[in-house]
Amino acid sequence: MTINAVDQIIADDYAIYQGDACDLIRAIPDNSIHFGIHSPPFEGLYKFSNSDRDLSNSEGDAFWEHYGFLIRELLRVAMPGRLHSVHVMQLPTSKIRDGVIGMRDFRGEVIRAYEAAGWILHSEVCIWKDPVVAQQRTKSIRLLHKQIVKDSSISGQGLADYIVTFRKPGTNPVPVAGGFNRYIGSLPEPDRSKYTAPMDGRNWYSIEVWQRYASPVWTDINQTRTLQYRTARDELDEVHISPLQLDVIERCIDLWSNPGETVLTPFLGIGSEVYAAVEAGRRGIGFELKPSYFRQAATNLQSARDRAAAGSLFDVLNAAG
Repeated sequence: MTINAVDQIIADDYAIYQGDACDLIRAIPDNSIHFGIHSPPFEGLYKFSNSDRDLSNSEGDAFWEHYGFLIRELLRVAMPGRLHSVHVMQLPTSKIRDGVIGMRDFRGEVIRAYEAAGWILHSEVCIWKDPVVAQQRTKSIRLLHKQIVKDSSISGQGLADYIVTFRKPGTNPVPVAGGFNRYIGSLPEPDRSKYTAPMDGRNWYSIEVWQRYASPVWTDINQTRTLQYRTARDELDEVHISPLQLDVIERCIDLWSNPGETVLTPFLGIGSEVYAAVEAGRRGIGFELKPSYFRQAATNLQSARDRAAAGSLFDVLNAAG
């Protein structure tokens, strides 16, 4: 695989490339990616850089033409029968930009774009968010209690996150098989004593984990568990760094890939998806256009490698003692 990138870092378990994902993904072979996950720019909501190649700087039909090319490429590189997960949310409208205060069905627009490209809608999960935190961050009058007192016809619920997952048509050649050996989330862990299968042969620990993950609403995501991003900010950019929670990424990776398989993200950002893939024993590939984000991703991934190496040395010293 030859990729012409501005910069690149290739390790045993990950490869990250700086450049335009629409260019870089062309070097990925057909039917080679086991699982993918990403959070795309939310059309018209935030600008991430000044580059005219940045998808976040496209709006309207230009956004969907730009993103549509990438969606089709993601389908090409995915293995038959395998999945790609997309983090989305409904978007707020405003009087200044849209003429009205309300909501826009961005989640539905993403679903229709993927289906138009040939993907099959596989599943979706709603991720609970604290409306108090959301109001403090967004300053939305929809969430203010004083708006209830004044005129509640403007008031509305907070905007949840969603993970919408799509499947490539065809038969999966390598089953994603096996139970869960860890729980990721903010609730107390299931009883570890149930990890050893009882007389009936069922792995009750894994069953309890699955019952939580199978819920259509994930209320047990740690909203603050994200990667470090402070040094990724550029003063000249209109930036909004909102890394996807590691709990969400890790659950999806555990659900829909096997250890040793390859996980792709076309929007690397500060490295969350590749970081989670490597931590879960997978191989990660990521593309990132913005130099400061790429540098922060490299730092985050190197920190993970350093920690793993230190842990290995600690284990050796303990064994020797």
